[in-house]
Order: sequence, then structure tokens, then C-alpha cells
Amino acid sequence: MKTGLILEGGAMRGMFTAGVIDVMMENGIEPDGAVGVSAGAAFGCNYKSRQIGRAIRYNMRFCKDRRYGGMYSLLTSGNLYNTDFCYGEVPLKHDVFDFETYKNNPMEFYVVCTDVETGEAVYRRYDSFEDHGFEWIRASASMPLVSQIVEIDGQKLLDGGIADSIPIRFFERAGYDRNIIVLTQPAGYVKKKNALLPLMKLVYRKYPKLIAAIANRHLMYNETLAYIAEKEKRGELLVIRPETKLPIGRVEKDPEKLREIYNIGRAVAEKQLDAIQTFLEI
Repeated sequence: MKTGLILEGGAMRGMFTAGVIDVMMENGIEPDGAVGVSAGAAFGCNYKSRQIGRAIRYNMRFCKDRRYGGMYSLLTSGNLYNTDFCYGEVPLKHDVFDFETYKNNPMEFYVVCTDVETGEAVYRRYDSFEDHGFEWIRASASMPLVSQIVEIDGQKLLDGGIADSIPIRFFERAGYDRNIIVLTQPAGYVKKKNALLPLMKLVYRKYPKLIAAIANRHLMYNETLAYIAEKEKRGELLVIRPETKLPIGRVEKDPEKLREIYNIGRAVAEKQLDAIQTFLEI
């Protein structure tokens, strides 16, 4: 049996995920592998490096800093979250990422991106900083319209959530048969068609397969939720999700709001802790 952890994205809703995984780490829960999408990748990598509290710590510290993210960064760099600061200065200088622990931890960690030329998901096992630094994680978290396309070895990439928001089927194919999924939307959520699709058609007109993936994303997402619901009913996977819609937007400048969402994640994880441990047979 291989145990897996699947982390959905959702920009700053990812603070909920950060709270969940910190509780799991504090209680010695370590799956065989994890896969993160977008914010799930950016925050989830701290699981493999065993750095409890790092995601909430640096986000609270820098959320008001214009070097970190916001309109200033978008207008000056083309990225809502500044590449050099977020993926360079923060992990290398201000809140150092434990690359050695990450590399030596046998837990597998996968990142999901979207190939803008094919519109298909790219699943990358990310083993160490030697693999293009944090570029794979940056690509996974590069939201369309507010991020530059990330190019790695000639492959053009954007947000993994476009092609596969909740990669349960990928992990099952990879041999993970006992999975926990952390969602950032409550039960009953239904994704709607992207209201910005006309603008995306204009901006990404050179990439028709990417546009098709964006246009169909809500259909794929809702079908995946239905698939998860059936497996959840049969006890074949465990879902951790917020009880109500999280009161936070994609970009949040209030550190206390970040702490609030993080604490909601902690509370939900603590409430489900016995179920998590039983499910994973710890």
C-alpha cells in the first residue's frame, strides 16, 4: 500500500492547506508521496522539507511587502507574485528552505503544471533544487493573465490547475492507493465557466489548446469532484475540506486574515486527526 497526499491550489485559500499539513506534520503523519497543484505545490513542498509553520510564517511576514506580490509586482514584472523575491530571496535568504532535508526525505513530491502548447497536464517529480531551482513550483503556481509563461527546457508552462486541478487519477496511476485529498472549497462547491475566457482568448490566441483547456476546466473539475465523492462514499479515500467558503481572495494583504484561514485549516485537521490516522493505519 502506498499512501498519498493530494493538495489542490486556490491562491491564498492555500493558507487553509498550510494549516492542515502543519497539523499532520506535528502528529508524525508522513505519506509515501504528495502531489501539489499551484498553491498546493508552493506550500506543500514544505511537507517534504519538514518545515512546520514555514508557509504561514513567510506569507504573514511579506504579504504587505510590494516586493512580494500585488499590483506593483504585476505592473513592473508581469507577475502578480514577484519571481525574484518569492522564489529567490525568500527561500534562499529571508526564510531559508531546507533543501538538504527535502532532498534526503524519501517521500516523493510531484508538481503539476500545464503545457500551454498542448493544453495538457505535466506531472513532474521534483527531487531537489538542482532541478531548475524552484522553477517547476513557480510554473505550477503561475496563474493565467497575472503571470508570465514559464519556460523550462523549451517547454512553456502555466498553472497546473488549468489542466488538472485535483490530480487523483494521476496519483492512482502512479500506484498510490490510499489517498488523502485536501480541497480548498467546501462540500457542494460547483465550479462555473471562467468569466474571463474572452480576455484569455485574446491574450493566449497563439495557444488554442490552452484556451480549450481553460474553457473546459469547470467541466473537468466538476467531473473530478463527482469521481472523488463516489470514492469518498466507499471509504476509498479521505477528503479534508473547509466546512464553509473561505473568506479570502486570491491576493491578501492582511496578515491576520492569512492567520485566520490558516487556523481554520488547523481546526479542521485537528477535528479529523483520528480519522486521518485510522485511514492511513498509523
